[in-house]
Amino acid sequence: MDIKRFAAIDIGSNSVRLLIENVLEQEGTSMFKKSSLIRVPVRLGSLAFTGKKIPEKTVDRLVSAMLGFRHLMEANEVLHYKGCATSAMREAINGKEIIDRIRKEAGVKIDIISGSMEADIIFRSQSAFLDHHAAHYLFVDVGGGSTEITVFDKNRAVAARSFNIGTLRILGKLIDKKDWKEMREWARKNASDGKMIMIGSGGNINRISKLAQLKAGKALSIDKLEEIYLQISRLSVDERIRQLDLNPDRADVIVPAAEIFLNLMKWLEIPKIYIPKIGLSDGLVREVYREYLEKKKG
Repeated sequence: MDIKRFAAIDIGSNSVRLLIENVLEQEGTSMFKKSSLIRVPVRLGSLAFTGKKIPEKTVDRLVSAMLGFRHLMEANEVLHYKGCATSAMREAINGKEIIDRIRKEAGVKIDIISGSMEADIIFRSQSAFLDHHAAHYLFVDVGGGSTEITVFDKNRAVAARSFNIGTLRILGKLIDKKDWKEMREWARKNASDGKMIMIGSGGNINRISKLAQLKAGKALSIDKLEEIYLQISRLSVDERIRQLDLNPDRADVIVPAAEIFLNLMKWLEIPKIYIPKIGLSDGLVREVYREYLEKKKG
């Protein structure tokens, strides 16, 4: 068996992540096994969404995190990696400057990707999981700055949209009724034909599934999701940290995340949601490995 390591860097609105995975190659097959996941709560979105610019102090922290990630990749003998930045960096007027600084000072290459590309990368990483379920899927990825929604019919994307409705925007009171109305109308127009199964992605829904003690491969019902939402929303942020063992940077955003999923499920009368716990970082690693194989062939 041949073992190789690949990595992905995800610069999100709430946190930045480095995922290192082992790829086990044997007799023409490959298996992905998570080696390590490092998460740093830099929280770029709070500043990018309100001031439209990420301040120098926060950029310094981000560059330090990227430098640390580079050293970790070197220590783990990572063959190749891919780095992407999403909603906060898309919106910040100094986003390109920050990417240039990361490249110069940390030696790490980062691409700012569109919301539709983000959704596509995540969904493709979950295709094996989805093959076991029905033909119609509503894939929803909730982040700090945006929600990516993709409608799939028989594993083919038939509609996709990125909405500037995210957990940090909701907390900052940057979302109004017309934003919710726009999402609702689009969802009903594009995702109400036939029985839909929702696939949930993102750190918050993953944490909710843990609170629900959801077993692998099982779906979370809308009733259970609402029960957990009400339980969490009644607690203060401090109580969520103490009683539910949530990280401080998760304790505030988990409530608006649940609200987004619940709204979509209610609007479309979807009774359950599957949570495979695969996100952008997982999708990026698979992209990196695919590119590595193509380069090897060429």
